[in-house]
This record gives sequence, structure tokens and C-alpha cells, in this order.
Amino acid sequence: MSGVTEDPSAELLRWDREHLWHPYTSMINPLPVYPVEGATGVRLRLTDGRELIDGMSSWWAAIHGYNVPELNDAVTRQLGNMAHVMFGGITHEPAVALGRALVDITPTGLDRVFFCDSGSVSVEVAHKMALQYWHACGRPSKRRLATIRGGYHGDTFAAMSVCDPVGGMHHLFGESLPTQLFAPKPAARFGASPGSADSDINALEALLMSKADEIAALILEPIVQGAGGMWFYSADFLGAARALCTRYDVLLIADEIATGFGRTGQTFACEHADISPDILCLGKALTGGYMTLAATLTTAEVAETISRGEAGVFMHGPTFMANPLACAVAAASLDLLRRDDSAAQVAAIEAQLRRELIPCANTPGVADVRVLGAIGVVELENACDVAALQRSFVEQGVWIRPFRNLVYIMPPYVIAADDLSQLTSAVKAVL
Repeated sequence: MSGVTEDPSAELLRWDREHLWHPYTSMINPLPVYPVEGATGVRLRLTDGRELIDGMSSWWAAIHGYNVPELNDAVTRQLGNMAHVMFGGITHEPAVALGRALVDITPTGLDRVFFCDSGSVSVEVAHKMALQYWHACGRPSKRRLATIRGGYHGDTFAAMSVCDPVGGMHHLFGESLPTQLFAPKPAARFGASPGSADSDINALEALLMSKADEIAALILEPIVQGAGGMWFYSADFLGAARALCTRYDVLLIADEIATGFGRTGQTFACEHADISPDILCLGKALTGGYMTLAATLTTAEVAETISRGEAGVFMHGPTFMANPLACAVAAASLDLLRRDDSAAQVAAIEAQLRRELIPCANTPGVADVRVLGAIGVVELENACDVAALQRSFVEQGVWIRPFRNLVYIMPPYVIAADDLSQLTSAVKAVL
């Protein structure tokens, strides 16, 4: 008597549903998940054999696509030497090579590098840097952060405290978080005419001027507010924010976790306003989507002031700080960015997204369409049914994951024009 063998994928999904907690998902009524068994180029291969063109870059990290020979080789070579050693009292070539590359490509003056674990942790590190800096300066009352509404900086506690207090997904924790200061979300769009951002700038100045004695730093996402709403704001506002921070003796923290490494059409979004922050947070695409790694860069003045303070050291040190595997693949990813001319790749994606997504503005239920660099956003008038839209996209052979009232595309830079057209056609069809 022959038994019936259960489909391995069905068993995988059953166990997953009963035991694994996915991001922002209920354990009672979880969103459906799709089992992936492999990924190459810009395609994800499901266990049932279907292939999906990836429009998400695995949450904006896999900028070179998947199964990249050069990145695979970097991991393999490093694995043959050592996967990990502690960074306390030890250094190694991958960390030095990556640090040197980051100092070379980031905005001027950021020449002290602190490696950490993830984007959220890089924000925590930046926060601690700002607090230790002012303590070392003899001004411990400067211990709050200022930011702008509409932002998103991560899921750890200091990071949550500077996310939008209403739309930033963390209002449930409000009474447990440090109380920070919020300026209005900039209303002037990216590319708006000169003077359009004046009222936004005035509101920020009023906050900094009135609370300068309390504010350690202003943190913001340059130009593109990511998971807080995918809003693209004026470069004039960003430039003014830098000038205001200098005027009112406030450090500027630029959170480029989502925008760094070419996503907005510049290597770093700060370059749209030709500014340098005092502290820079990096993550996501740093390793090309291969491993978790982040970095917080600062100036010699900030680093040396902290080091002259009461503690004499910066009070942070992750176990997996400067992991050699992650540093090796990150350095290889930066080499690929230079070799493949990512700026030209992103410019081509931007031009195609403008041609193919902007007409969605005429679709009923669409409130706005925005494109910048390798980012295309369709904002809906109402919140969408994520599960239903996800299913429709999969049926059309693409991987696009909406959230709230936003359907957006942030594909790998290596995507071919035909594949990008399939993504934009799927968006139009589903809408």
C-alpha cells in the first residue's frame, strides 16, 4: 500500500506559518508568503518553478542583483581565510579596504568609520555619537534629537523615537521612547522652483532657534523619505538644514541607509544639495544585499572630541563589528559600482520609469506619481489590500511589495529595459 507524500513546499509553508514571524506580520492571520529556492540576476525562482522579476532589490539592498559572480568570489576567497574575528584589539585587510573605500566616496570630511550590524544600529550609533560629543564639550543639556515628520529611521528604540510619531509605525511605543522634537514634513517637492521651500525652512529654523540648547543633532533622510511615505523633498531644504545646523550649533546626521550608493541618481543623496553631514549612517546596499553590515561615519572633530571626553572612548562595540566576510563583499560591491557605471544604469532606469509610470497619474484612485533615480512611486488615495495586490503581482511574474497606500519599484541597477517594462506594466495592470 503506497503512502501519499506531502509536497515539501506545503510542509515548508505550514511550518513557516505556525512558527516563523515575518516582518510586520500577525502570527494569527499572517500575510501569505512565497517560497523562494534560488535567485539569479534580477529573478527570484519559486519552489514551484515560477520566476519573478524583482522590483524590490530585497528591500533596496541587492543593487547588483543576485548570485553575482564577483561578489560570490569575494565571499569564497574570504571564507578560505577567516569568516570572523573579533574587532577588539584586532584588525584585518577587509575592514581597512572597506573603510578606505568609504572615506574616498562619501561626502567631504567624513573620515572616521565605525562598523556596526544593521541600519537601525547605525542610527543608534549616530545618536550615541551626538550625545557623547556634546557631553565631552561640557554641554550635557544638548541631549535631544530633532527631525522632520514623515521620516523613518529603523525599529530599535532610539531609531523609533525619530520616526514619524503618527505614520511611522511605532506609535504604540510612544510612551516608552525618548521624547524628540519634530519639525513639519517638507512640503516642497524635489525639483520645485527656487523659493518653494522657504516656509519649510522657516519652520525648521524656528525649532532649532528655540531649542538649540537642548538639541544634540538633527537627523533626516536626505531628499528621499523612505518607509515613512516615499516622499521626495526639495534639495533647497536639505541645503538650508545644513546651514541652520551650523548656525545653531547642532550636529547634522544624514541617514543614507536607503538612499546611499546611487539609488537617487547621486552616489549619496546629500550630493543633490552639495552638503556634508557631521555624521552619516549607511546600511542596506553596503554589501550589495549579501550580508548584514552597516557603518556610521563622522568627522575627525567629532571623533576626537568624543575621545577627549570623560569616557576617553566611544561607548559601543558590537560582537560582529567589521565582520571580515561582510567587509570583503562590501568592498567588492563598491568596486562593482565603479566598474559598471551605476550612475548611467540609474539614469536609464529613471528615464524609463518616467516614461512608463508617470501616465499612472491619470488612473482613478491614484493620488500622485513620483520618480527619482531608480525609485518609482505610485501613491494611492486609499490604503491597499497588500495580500491581494501581492498575489496579483506574483500572477504577473513580478515581485513588488506595496505598503500602506504606496505601490513602488526600486529594482536592481542591472535590470534590463524589457524586465523593467514588465514591472511597470504589472503596476499599471494591477491598478
